Formats: sequence, C-alpha cells, structure tokens
Amino acid sequence: MKPADDMPGRWPSLWRALKRGYAAEPRLLPVAFGLSQLAALPDALIALWLKLLADGVQGRHSALVLGAAAGLGASAAGTWFLRVSSDRIQRRFRERLTIALEAQVAQLQASVASIAHHERPEYLDRLAMLRDQVFVLDHMYWSLFTTCGWLLRLAVTVVLLVSVHPGLALVAVAALPTAFTSLWRPGVEREAQDRGASASRQARHLFDIATTASPGKEVRVTGIGDRLVQLRSEAWERSYRPVAGARWASALCHAITWAVFGASYVGAVVFVAYGLHRSAGQVLLVLAAGSRLSAYIGATVGEIGFLRGFWLEGARRLAWLEDYAASFSENATAAAPARLARGIRLEHVGFAYPGTTRRVLEDVCLELAAGSVVAIVGENGAGKSTLVKLLCRMYAPTDGRILVDDTDLAGIAADQWRGCVAGAFQDFFRFEFTARRSVGVGDVPRLDQEPAVTAAVDRAGAGDVTAGLPAGLDTQLGPTWPEGVDLSFGQWQKLALARGFMREHPLLLVLDEPTAALDAETEHALFERYAAAARSGRGSSADNGDADGRITVLVSHRFSTVRMADLIVVLDGARVVEVGSHEELVAKRGPYAELYGLQAAAYR
Repeated sequence: MKPADDMPGRWPSLWRALKRGYAAEPRLLPVAFGLSQLAALPDALIALWLKLLADGVQGRHSALVLGAAAGLGASAAGTWFLRVSSDRIQRRFRERLTIALEAQVAQLQASVASIAHHERPEYLDRLAMLRDQVFVLDHMYWSLFTTCGWLLRLAVTVVLLVSVHPGLALVAVAALPTAFTSLWRPGVEREAQDRGASASRQARHLFDIATTASPGKEVRVTGIGDRLVQLRSEAWERSYRPVAGARWASALCHAITWAVFGASYVGAVVFVAYGLHRSAGQVLLVLAAGSRLSAYIGATVGEIGFLRGFWLEGARRLAWLEDYAASFSENATAAAPARLARGIRLEHVGFAYPGTTRRVLEDVCLELAAGSVVAIVGENGAGKSTLVKLLCRMYAPTDGRILVDDTDLAGIAADQWRGCVAGAFQDFFRFEFTARRSVGVGDVPRLDQEPAVTAAVDRAGAGDVTAGLPAGLDTQLGPTWPEGVDLSFGQWQKLALARGFMREHPLLLVLDEPTAALDAETEHALFERYAAAARSGRGSSADNGDADGRITVLVSHRFSTVRMADLIVVLDGARVVEVGSHEELVAKRGPYAELYGLQAAAYR
C-alpha cells in the first residue's frame, strides 16, 4: 500500500468539490447558483438601455424613451433585489457547507489507519494550510458562482459590442492577455507560498511559544522573549521573501497586459465615433459597454485568479487528503480474535519511517505469549515506541510480518484491531472535557457510565485526583473554560492512564512510559498490582488477564518496574539484543545487566 503523495490537479479538484457540495446540499447549491447568474443580467443590460434611450431621444420616439427608462429602472431594482436574495441564499448554503467540510476533514484525518500524516514534515505543512483554509473553503463556491456571473456579464457585453460592428470583438481579444496573466500570476505566487510553508509554520510556532500560557514560565525564566521575536521575524522573512519577489515580477507582466487592453479600448471608441460615423446611441453603447467590459474583465480575471490561486489550492489539499485516506482502504478479511490463545509473534520485522531510509527496527523476531507481561527497554532512539506503534497498527512493517494467533495482523482491519487495543502513552493528550468524559473516551460505548469510569480511575491509582476536584468526575478540566480546573502534569497523566484502563477486555494493553511524571515507588506499586492481576486473574473481571489472553506491554526507563515482567526485550541500535526474564538477563551479564546495575547504583 503506497500513500498518495502527489497533489491532484486543480480542475479535477474543483469538479470533486462541486460534487462534494452537491452531495452536502443538493437543493441549496443549484438555487444559489441560479440566483447568482440571474443577478448578473440586469447590470449587463444597462448599456443596451442607454443605447435605446439615446436613440429614442435623438429620433423623438417617446415609446422608445419610456421603454428604455423602464428598462433602466428594472435593471437597477432587479440588480438590488436579486443580489440581496442571492447573497442570503449563498450565505445559508455556505454556512451549512462549512459544517460538512470541517466534519469531513476531521473524519478523514481520524480514519487514516497510519499516523504518518501527523509525523511527516511535508504532510504537516500541507495539513496546516488545509486547516487554515477549511473554515473559509466554502468561499470557493461563492467565488465560483461569482466568476460565472462575471463571465455571463462579459458574454452579454461582447454580444452588444459585436452588434455595432464585428470588428469590436477585437477589444475582447485584446483582453485575453490580461486573463492569461491573471490565471498565471496567482499560481506563481502560490508556488512561492508553498516553498515558504515550512518557514511560515515555524513563524507561527514561535509566535505561539511567545504568546501562550504553557511555555510562559520557561520563556520568562530563560529570558528568551526577545530571541523568540527575532527568530519569528527571521522565519517570517524567509517565508515572505520568495512571495514578494514573485508578486513584483507577476505584477509587472500584469500591468503590461492591462496597458495593451486600455489602448485597444480607446482605439475602439475612436473607430466607432469617427471611422464608422455611427449613431449617438451606438457610440453611447460602445462607451458604456466598453467601460463595463474593462470592469467585467478585471473582475472576471481577478476572481478566476483568486479562485485558482487560493480556493483551488484548498480544494486540491482536501482532494489530496481524500485520496490519501482512500489509499489506506483495506481488503482485510480476517476478523480480530475474541481472545488470544497463543499470542503475538513478530517475524523478521523491519521498519523505516515513510520518506526516510534509516531503519528504526531491523530483523526483529519476538514471541509474546498470551497472558504475559512484556517489558521493552533500551536507550532513547532504540526503537521502543516504534515497536509499540507497529503492535498498535499505527504503521505496517516495512519488512517481515506480525502474527496474531497465526493470523497476519495486516489481514485484520485496523479499526477492528484497535478495538482490541487499549493503552496509555507518554505523549498523551489533555482532553479538556469533564473529568468523567476525559477518562470515558477510552471506551466510547461506556463514555458516561460512572461505574466503568470509577473502576478505571481506581485501576490507574487516580482516585486522589478525582477526589480533589471541586465537582468530582463532573468537574470541567482546563483553566480556559468556565469553572474549568487546571491539573498538574502528573494529575493529567494519571487521568490518561485511567483512560487507557477503560476497556475491560483488551487483547493488547500498551503502557508506553505512561507514568513518567510519577515517582518510581508509585509507578512500581501501580505496575506490580496490575501485572499481578493480569497474570493471576484475581480481582474483578475487568482485570482478569487469563480470560482473554491479554498481553500487557510495558515501556519504561525504570528497571525496578520492568523487572516484574515475564519477558524483557532489550533493544539497541534498532535490533533486539537480549530477551528473557529479569533473572536470566542479569545472569547473562549483558547490556541489560549493565544498565540495571548502573540504575541500581544510582538509587543506592
């Protein structure tokens, strides 16, 4: 399976956006489009009414004068009425569509089996720009409708000019270079913006560091505020410099093409007035239509350029995200087992992160027995967290395979397997919900069931956290919300651990440095209690490890904690260098024994 790396074309993306809009609002979209086009007609006909008015006055035809005056009045009133109606319908359409687009972007990102798009820099740049645009991407439809309206006005105006003399069509031809530069110019500027996207994201990150609460203490203690401002300015300059250069160059070309059109318009007026000796009404039509032609062309090419340069790029990014998510569609037919009979086996597993060639794991062969507690240890960068990601199916191995009771994990649908996995991670997220829901999201079907939440809190040793909250489990977390309460890092970590314990019968429980903020004694007591329950089946059915063959994987730097594991896996330089129980590894006097001895000496 290869993720879609290339951005889709602009016009296919536009067509997909139209289908997406129609699927979201099949009635509002055609009504909004139709009204926008009707609103364009009255204004385009004003040149015709002026011609008829002049002809009526010159020929003393009162009926023609009255008819032209009525036409002018109808155009003025119709323009106002249809524009107001169109704007209100479009606003309603765009409001409803915005909700659908935001939901789609969130759903697409959440549904991707891999997490590569959250870790690859080029994808992060692309997604950051999409997140900035998705809240205003509904404007693309308004821009498209407006562009079609300007094109309709332009077509009516050209027809009126040609009715005076076919040669006046050359005025429209002279406008084509302006249209070309308007289409070309935003693309050039957008490419320059894309080249500076990484620097722009860095500037935004530095701004967040300087202005948000989380890093505030360290910013003040270290005194790096001025340095952050300087670094942000430098990053902004790196992102803006290529854009400024592209804008100056494209603006010069654009100005030249407009000068050519201006000269052709003046020539057309002189040609009609002195060369053809047309009537006053026809000269007035050329003056009115020609002046409107320049305004219409300017508006048309400007809107097309804006549509192509901004909105279509947003549509392309959304189309890319759709393709990227679709590239992970699976033909997995195997069902996740209800319980583990034998366990999980890794056969010659190797892995390199997408977009890189460096092996993070190399030829890993392991047997994780059902019902066992497995500890993974190693220095930073040894591949511990990567191995956990593979077990959770956040990535697929680059080489080899992972077997679950002799069934290839790749053959089990990712969402099915994830339903069998529970865990807590060092880089946990702070869900600023009520405490009940912050824990309960670990098992969505039981989100609001207090007994389940309370049991998870107890298993995580987080009872002291919830007991100290003003409203207990109903306390709003997060100081930025009304009546919200802030927690220490360690308290947040305990709630994250409780969230990982919400599922009653996971087949795989992953604890990846989930208690790094707790003291060693508390961590040891917590893991020892849980490991004992997992092995023996003592306590509630929620803790009965033997019933489902659950495998518990611990990742910790504290060897006093991992020594309780049935199996300890030692990683070094992307490879498994030792496997065994604590006693076996100490007796070998290898890397584990050396690291254990160093840490034990530090505690003594």
